Amino acid sequence: MKITGFRALTTVHDWGRPVGDVNGSVASGLTQVPLVIVETDEGIEGVGMGSHADLDRLFPAIEGRDPRAVVSLYDGMLARVFKSSHAGATFGGIGALDTALWDIKAKAAGEPLWRLLGASDRFVTGYASALDAALDDDALAEVYARFAERGFAAAKLKGGRDAVTDLRRFDLVRGALMPVTNDPALMLDVNESWNLKQAVRYVATLERELDLTWVEEPLRRWDAAGHARLGTAIRAAVATGENLTGLEQYRPLLDAGGADIVQAGAVWGVTHFLRVAVAAHGRDLPVSPVGLTANHTVTAAAAAVPNHLTAEVQDLGAPFGLSLDQEFESGGVVLGDRPGAGIEVDEAAIRAASSGDDWQISEGPHVRSPRAGLRLGSAEGHLPPRGRTDSTMGRR
Repeated sequence: MKITGFRALTTVHDWGRPVGDVNGSVASGLTQVPLVIVETDEGIEGVGMGSHADLDRLFPAIEGRDPRAVVSLYDGMLARVFKSSHAGATFGGIGALDTALWDIKAKAAGEPLWRLLGASDRFVTGYASALDAALDDDALAEVYARFAERGFAAAKLKGGRDAVTDLRRFDLVRGALMPVTNDPALMLDVNESWNLKQAVRYVATLERELDLTWVEEPLRRWDAAGHARLGTAIRAAVATGENLTGLEQYRPLLDAGGADIVQAGAVWGVTHFLRVAVAAHGRDLPVSPVGLTANHTVTAAAAAVPNHLTAEVQDLGAPFGLSLDQEFESGGVVLGDRPGAGIEVDEAAIRAASSGDDWQISEGPHVRSPRAGLRLGSAEGHLPPRGRTDSTMGRR
C-alpha cells in the first residue's frame, strides 16, 4: 500500500451558543474544522482533523510510502521541516496527516483504532467544558445541565477575570451537576492570562470558598519555573501543556515539576499524544487530552494509555458533514466498532455548504489580549475602549 495524494477541505462546527474564553468569544457559535483526507493506491482513505498548515511542505515526507508505518512517517515529517522548525502551526499540519495515517492503519487491519492501539475498554472518562466565557447565567446552567443528563460529574469553566463572578458561575455549574453527584470536580481555565503573583492571589481567593480540582494554563506555556512555584503555593493541581508542540517543549516543564496534570492538545495528533503520555507516565503523572471536538481521533489514543485521567468534552454534537462513531454517556465517551478512527465524511454536503465564517477574528478567542498578565485587579479592562488603539489614545 502506498500514499498517493491528499485532499483538504473545511467544515464548521455549530455549537448553538457563543463560545470563547478570557481572550474573547465567537458570538455566532460557528468555528471552522479543517479536514485532511489521505489517499492510497488501494483505495483506503484516512481522515485527519487538525490543521491545514504547511501540508504542501509536509506531504513529500510521506508521499509514496506505506501509510501503515505511521511512527516512522511522523518522524519523517518532523525531519522534513527541521530547519525552520516543526513548532507552531506546522505542528498542526503534522497532526492532521498523522491522524489520517492512523485511520488508514486501523482500517487496513479491519479494527477500530482504540483496539489497534491496545485498549481493552472503549470507554474514555471525560469532563464537561463548554467554552462558556460568553454565556449568561441561564445559558451556563442550561448547557451544563445537558452534560449532566449524559452523566458528567466534572466541569471546567473559562474565567480568571473576576473571582466573584467565577465563584457565582461555579455555584451554577455545581447546581447543574447535582443530579449526578453532590461533589462535582470543578476546574478553572484562564488561558495563560495571569502572571505568577496574580495566579497565587486569585486561586487563594477561590480556594477560600471552593475546592478547586485544577487551574489550567495559569501562566505562559513556557514558564516552567513559574508553574512549579505556583504549584507549591496553592492546593489545586496545575494543569498545562495543551499548546506545547513537541516533546522538547515539555522537557523543562516536567523537569521543573511544573505540571501536576500533563495536557496535550488533541489538534496535534495521535503520535504526539502517545509520546506525551509516555513522558508523563515516566514521572508518575496523569495525562489529559484537550479539545476532542477539534480531533475526535485522539479519543482512541486516550483509551489506550495507562495514565489517562480525563478528556475534555466540549460539545455533544459533531461538525457538519461528519458522522462520528461514538456516544456520550456515563460521564465520558463510548467509542464504537467502526474500523479506523470512526469518522465518515460527507464531502459533497460540506463543499455545498462551504462557509466564509472565520473564528480567527479580532478580540479572540485564540488572539491574546495585549493586557493579559498586566492587570492590577479585576476592575481593569483587558482592552482599550472599542475603536481606540494605542496610537489613538490621548488624541482627539
